[in-house]
Amino acid sequence: MTPAHTFVIAEAGVNHNGSVERALELVDAAARAGADAVKFQTFNAADMTSRYARKADYQMHSTCQRESQLEMLQKLELDLAAHERLTARCAQNGIQFLSTPFDLSSLDMLVNALGIQRIKIGSGEITNAPLLLRVAESGLPVILSTGMSSLGEIEEALGVMSFGYMHPGAPPSVAAFQQAYQSAQGQSRLREKLVLLHCTTEYPAPLADVNLRAIDTMAAAFGLPVGLSDHTVGFAAAIAGVARGASVIEKHLTVDRSLPGPDHKGSLEENELAAMVKAIREVEVAIGTPRKMVTRSELKNRAVARKSLVALKAIGAGEAFSMANLGVKRPGTGISPMRYWELLGVPANREYAVDEVIVL
Repeated sequence: MTPAHTFVIAEAGVNHNGSVERALELVDAAARAGADAVKFQTFNAADMTSRYARKADYQMHSTCQRESQLEMLQKLELDLAAHERLTARCAQNGIQFLSTPFDLSSLDMLVNALGIQRIKIGSGEITNAPLLLRVAESGLPVILSTGMSSLGEIEEALGVMSFGYMHPGAPPSVAAFQQAYQSAQGQSRLREKLVLLHCTTEYPAPLADVNLRAIDTMAAAFGLPVGLSDHTVGFAAAIAGVARGASVIEKHLTVDRSLPGPDHKGSLEENELAAMVKAIREVEVAIGTPRKMVTRSELKNRAVARKSLVALKAIGAGEAFSMANLGVKRPGTGISPMRYWELLGVPANREYAVDEVIVL
């Protein structure tokens, strides 16, 4: 049985700090670590964030407290030329380029100028119906993060996307979204196109808030593959997520955790990402099959580790087997001890020396 391949995304995000050269370093690091894809964030800060939006607490702790969220994000924008260099470097490294669009103009650049093959939607956009609709109308497959959301909000987002996949360009409405989601065709399109990511949107995320069992809940509720966007320190949660059935693992990557910036502190460095990927590949093999069976590797050990019925003392031919002369010892090449009581009182078929395995 071939192990399932967990799709590992190295989330470079904005850990380039606005430097194209550092972004290229992140591509190289992700490829060396064995990730399947490296993901960035594509946005026009002014289209994404108003001048009145405050920064999150974790951003306040890791960036200049005097600047607004808009000012912080403006320093982290990458233009089309930068994206073209990143996609070229990804191609050279044999790693998939991904990015998360945060506004419609950025989505247009990714789809039409760069020809991206898959879209990652961040947790903050799960209620951004205009963006979700436009993404679905592109027809591209999607990885949808679900941090900060309820099952009902996820269902609403899937309604928008099923409608967009089914009726690109048609007039949208809440009723049309619901109808599309409830239709057999809409469900079929979602199964073809969508992967959900369970996510805890905090940086770093407390282990007590990760709730890996939600992976099972989401898979049962929506009938879609579910992965994990892991924001915890280390990667224990990511490995456990794979064991729980996560089809995708996303983890932040930095070239140096001590760098200033909003996401570095909760990111892995290259050697740590490589260790995570290695552990994931090992877990994939270990997951195996749901069948409980004797494996080929352990079959040869059964006779050594199990026990048989043996003579505790010399037994004469015709002498009855009894609790005094019949015992249980290794090896397991003879009669199973499960038959112990069956043999009590039965005449011995021949002489047996001490410790000799009983054979009938």
